[in-house]
Amino acid sequence: MNDETAIHATGLTKRFGHVVAVDHLDLTVRRREVYGFLGPNGSGKSTTIRMLCGLLNPTSGDIDVLGHSIPRDAEALKLHIGYMTQRFSLYEDLTVDENLSFLASVHDMPRAKARPRIEELIERFWLGSQRKQLAGTLSGGQKQRLALAGTVLHKPDLLFLDEPTSAVDPQSRREFWESLFELADEGTTLLVSTHYMDEAERCTRLAILDRGRIVADGTPQHLLASLPGRTWLVTTSEPRRAQRALHDLPGVIAVAQIGTSLRVLGSGDGDLKQRLEARLRETGGATVEPTAPNLEDVFVAATVKSRGDAREPA
Repeated sequence: MNDETAIHATGLTKRFGHVVAVDHLDLTVRRREVYGFLGPNGSGKSTTIRMLCGLLNPTSGDIDVLGHSIPRDAEALKLHIGYMTQRFSLYEDLTVDENLSFLASVHDMPRAKARPRIEELIERFWLGSQRKQLAGTLSGGQKQRLALAGTVLHKPDLLFLDEPTSAVDPQSRREFWESLFELADEGTTLLVSTHYMDEAERCTRLAILDRGRIVADGTPQHLLASLPGRTWLVTTSEPRRAQRALHDLPGVIAVAQIGTSLRVLGSGDGDLKQRLEARLRETGGATVEPTAPNLEDVFVAATVKSRGDAREPA
């Protein structure tokens, strides 16, 4: 692994009995990038992160993180990484200040070094008004900022964030991501798992996981540009009836209702628009217009293909 690579894993596999949670996964994350894991619950995101952190031993495969062979060097790696989960893991009966002071002692930070760092983080993550407040009484967004402050207290080179924004409001999520980009600008590498499409679009590179495998990988722009097939916007007065009519049309991969319209993800078949219009005439008619693909279209196309149940055009 070269100096520009933060994470390199090959053939990474984890079995729990007969269940394969992660299935021969290959992964490379470059230093100073914001790398995203996008996938539904049960796709293997958390299990993969726990193996990369050294918290869970793989069934098979090789892992190198920041030059450390994992799980052999897991203890040495802890000095250089931070790990934040979706569940608030600090002490709710301690204040903001007390939580950060306790974490500093866990990291064996001398008091002369810890105090300035704590002051810096309290200011940076807008916790000045809450520093004497019990962590259990903080709002979701405040807890999230406190957890991030604790995660970066020791200035790790690499951060693992496992669905860190799943329980906060959209404004708090936006502020949280601004903090992540500041960390990336300072040289920190970030691996962030999420099931939010808007968060995935913010990543510099992205892997879509399904059933323990990476089914698509690249920048969001590359994934959008390489989407097989076309996306269509259907405007109709009877969207539910139209959706049922299109469900089994050859060449249609997915149909989703968006407000009073339908979004259709189709194959690359050249006459699909004509066949959509013909089928929709049976339901009272509709307009069918091409529309720009989004990351949700990429996600659906990749996961359908990986499960081998995409319908081919007639």
